[in-house]
Amino acid sequence: MTGLFSYPKRRLKKLVKDGDYSEALEFGKSLEKKFSNDPDYMFMMGSIYFILEDAKRAIPYFEKASKIEPNDVETLTLKTNVHLALQQKDEAIDCCKRIIKLQPENYEAHGLLEKLESL
Repeated sequence: MTGLFSYPKRRLKKLVKDGDYSEALEFGKSLEKKFSNDPDYMFMMGSIYFILEDAKRAIPYFEKASKIEPNDVETLTLKTNVHLALQQKDEAIDCCKRIIKLQPENYEAHGLLEKLESL
C-alpha cells in the first residue's frame, strides 16, 4: 500500500483541498527542487500564493507553468487574475489574447479583453 508521502503532489493537492494553505505552502516549498519543471506543481504553488493574497509571489509560478505548458487555459486564466490583482493591465490583456487564440469561444476572456482595452 502506498501512502500520500510516496506521492508528494497528491499530498500537496490534499492540503489545498482541505484548506490547509499555510501548511501546503510550506510543504510545497520543500518540493520545489524536485518539481521545478512540473507545470502542475507550478500551478498549485501559484494558486496557493494567490489564495493567500500574495499575487507578487504567485506570478513567477504561473509564468513558469505557462512557459512549460503554453496551451493551458486554466493557468492563463489564473495568470490573468494575478496580473489584474497587481494592476498590470497590459499583461492581463496579453493573457486574454492568448486564451482567445486557444479557445475562440471563451466569452469570459472576450468580455474581459473588451473591458480592459476600453480603459
